[in-house]
Amino acid sequence: MTDLTTLILLCSFAFLAGFVDAIVGGGGLIQTPAGLILLPQFPVATVIGSLKIPAFTGTAFAARQYLKKVKVNWKQMLVMGLIAFASAFAGSELLSQVSNRFMKPIIFVVLIGVAVYTYTQKSFGQHTHKDIQPKHQFIYSIIISVVLGFYDGFIGPGAGSFLVMAFIGILGYDFLKAGTHAKLINLSTNLGSISLFILKGSILWSVAIPMAVSNGIGGILGAKLAIDKGNKFIRVFFLLVVTATLLRFGYDIFFKA
Repeated sequence: MTDLTTLILLCSFAFLAGFVDAIVGGGGLIQTPAGLILLPQFPVATVIGSLKIPAFTGTAFAARQYLKKVKVNWKQMLVMGLIAFASAFAGSELLSQVSNRFMKPIIFVVLIGVAVYTYTQKSFGQHTHKDIQPKHQFIYSIIISVVLGFYDGFIGPGAGSFLVMAFIGILGYDFLKAGTHAKLINLSTNLGSISLFILKGSILWSVAIPMAVSNGIGGILGAKLAIDKGNKFIRVFFLLVVTATLLRFGYDIFFKA
């Protein structure tokens, strides 16, 4: 059982995570450490599995807000979503068997490159570029789904931000359009992981449900703010989240035993 004070704290972090994640991803940087710290009596897989429920809810509410503003290629999203679901399921299955710590130095280096590139390229994500051939777009979409779907299931934190980066850097979307499509794929990756953890009986529903409500409210408010403020605001927020992700992985690599 979880006491009321702990549950209130978890819901507060879930709300903040939903708010941040709705703007540009990265909510797991807030929610995951909070869950691991506040629920030390439970196995890590149980905590991670339970946190996937509020992550899914917040992303769903945020996606609903974005879809009111942004047009989506539903055929592309269906293919990407199915692949991302399977990849995340596989990633979570691997996570339940081995440690993911060996991947963190690699991700740390990649994030440095992402931060530097986004900061120096002022026009990055400010406009949609439509010069990619449909055949190439399809191939790129599959690669994004496989790689980042697996990443979300196996490692997790920063997956939403990586999806945004991929949609901008590879498919040529602006931040608003990239954020919308990233939310839809993130729904699939979360659902893939949730399916695995439910099959393993690793969900604390008494914690997951109230956190899901809080994360959902944060997702609605964050998405509305992002839509109102536009691409320039989202770019700045993206840089902040990438920097926070860098600090998180840097701590795990250099200081955590």
